Amino acid sequence: MDQGKLAELKAFVQQCESNPAVLQSPQLRFFRNYLETLGAKIPAAAYSNDEHPKASEWEKEAGEDSDLEAPEEEFASPKHDETPKPWEEELPEVVESDVELDNEGVTEPDHEPPQKMGDPSVEVTEEMRDSAQESKMKALGAMSEGKLGEAIAHFTDAILSNPSSSILYANRASVYLKMKKPNAAIRDADAAIEINPDSAKGYKWRGEAKALLGQWEEAAKDLHVASTLDYDEEIAAILKKVEPNVHKIEEHRRKYDRLRKEREEKKAENERLRRKAEAQSAYDAAKKKEKSSSSRRPGASSGSMPGGFGGMPGMAGGMPGMAGGMPAGMGGGMPGMGGIPGFGGMPGAGPGGIDMSKILSDPELLAAFQDPEVMAALQDVMKNPANLAKHQSNPKVAPIIAKMFSKFSGGAAHP
Repeated sequence: MDQGKLAELKAFVQQCESNPAVLQSPQLRFFRNYLETLGAKIPAAAYSNDEHPKASEWEKEAGEDSDLEAPEEEFASPKHDETPKPWEEELPEVVESDVELDNEGVTEPDHEPPQKMGDPSVEVTEEMRDSAQESKMKALGAMSEGKLGEAIAHFTDAILSNPSSSILYANRASVYLKMKKPNAAIRDADAAIEINPDSAKGYKWRGEAKALLGQWEEAAKDLHVASTLDYDEEIAAILKKVEPNVHKIEEHRRKYDRLRKEREEKKAENERLRRKAEAQSAYDAAKKKEKSSSSRRPGASSGSMPGGFGGMPGMAGGMPGMAGGMPAGMGGGMPGMGGIPGFGGMPGAGPGGIDMSKILSDPELLAAFQDPEVMAALQDVMKNPANLAKHQSNPKVAPIIAKMFSKFSGGAAHP
């Protein structure tokens, strides 16, 4: 066989491989049928919408155990993966358990009306101080006899006489603690600390009162301050009971803070995966739509000439050109083209004929035909040769048109 004809045949086969949609043409159906008789697997893009082969046609000779697969149905219902995605799983809420604490000695809070407090704006005289000291001694005597109510009354008289004394409030707070009235003790301790921020007794009794209420962390804080100001064995004994509970509370808090943080991080990760999956799905759908649209448009993929190509001589009379070729005689824009469809064989197409083998064998032109911008420009010129002028300033399109002129006119480029 003539080498030129073999080159044309090779170019045609490459055209079919790169753009199976050309086989949708009725003029090339005989060739597609011939390939099917040889048992070739024809891509779905080679069939028009109403020509998709049924799976059974592919299984006639293959049998049940064949590895051959029927062409993929482009419009088949999508298969849904029923496996739950990570981001679809509902994350359980973090529910805190109770902390097991040693609550021995914890008492119910007292809700009695607040005790009488001194007026800090009163100017204390020497006589008032003496009176306060006398009442204080009576209170201490009542305490030693276990008369706690009487002691409270005497300390109250002392506070009213000398409301600027921090120690008097601290002493009354200690009596309220003995009476298991932690809230009253806290009020007096607050007053003592307000008058004297370095009142060790004030911090000590307030810390012990908060321990009685089960406020372990606040109790430990006050007791440590008291121990710093004036350490004594009694404070150490109270801390020995308070601190184990504080450690349990801190560990419990760290645990659930970590669990909540992990849940939020997992939630954020699931959201990121969900967004990524949606974006990927949208991208795949767009690519599939673009591929489907391209495969159904003859001459739209790489290596195709706009409008199809002509007949190929030497193959039982040649393959007649596909419909829709370039319009003949492009009115000065592309002189001497003579029309591509059915131009009597590629080489030697007669005066004004076009040797398609020169185009299909030119790598630069084949590569350019894959560029949508170049293809759009060529189709625009084919529709109206007068549009050539508006594309001559395009550095991507102008050289391709010039090169095609040189092919069409036998090697001499036109301006």
